[in-house]
Amino acid sequence: MPAPTRSHGRLAIGPSARPRALGEDPRPVDAWAAHVVTLFPELFPGPLDASLVGRARAAGLWALETVDLRRFGLGRHRKVDDTPAGGGAGLVMRADVVGPALAHARAGLPGAPVLYLSPRGRRFDQAMARRLAAGPGAVILCGRFEGVDERALEAHGALEVSLGDFVMTGGEIAAMALIDATVRLRGGVLGNEASTEEESFSHGLLEHPHYTKPASWEGMETPDVLLSGDHAAVARWRRAEAERLTRERRPDLWRAAMKMELDPAEGPERSGDEKE
Repeated sequence: MPAPTRSHGRLAIGPSARPRALGEDPRPVDAWAAHVVTLFPELFPGPLDASLVGRARAAGLWALETVDLRRFGLGRHRKVDDTPAGGGAGLVMRADVVGPALAHARAGLPGAPVLYLSPRGRRFDQAMARRLAAGPGAVILCGRFEGVDERALEAHGALEVSLGDFVMTGGEIAAMALIDATVRLRGGVLGNEASTEEESFSHGLLEHPHYTKPASWEGMETPDVLLSGDHAAVARWRRAEAERLTRERRPDLWRAAMKMELDPAEGPERSGDEKE
């Protein structure tokens, strides 16, 4: 069977005590890694190859490998799915296909969590992104059809993760969003590490409004306080605006922020599934 893994990361080149097999990819060095199990490896890296995240990958700050699920398919046609047990519409991805593919992906990334993009999963948020960014990487399974045989998920201790209360045709776009949100938190990716400290969700609030030049545009003015040079006043204004926007647009976040003030142990960095 052909090697089912395709590396998209910057690779280390150098002498090795073990001769490298013909066609074997050398391993990325000192990089957060995403091993993505998918039926459509050709979709990657896609937008992950652009802008700051793309430059960070080229610089070796993180690495991407895709595991082609079809290579683990059964029979001459590499079948990966079958009809649901108990009847019903659609098809389900087989445990005896997904399981070996996940095992292969995990072997190259020991200690990393296994994530399955699923609308029934735990909501992905900034706290989860921070925890993932602090680790070695993640093995990410992109589902298709009606879903994945539950036994494959249980066998690999997969944590189901959702981007929100909606359904997509597959997990690839969601996987890219998760990777982007996580990789940008790694040191050196954004250049200005302080920029992640004031953005939305970092302190349980939405981010304050932003302004730049010109000071006056189409009859609309930049708030005077931002031009005052009074840094303490600017900080107070930004905090007040963040609180206002959070109250108006995300009352759920506002309630959580107020609860955190009463009990810091209940803050956003402790929310959600502690098993992760």
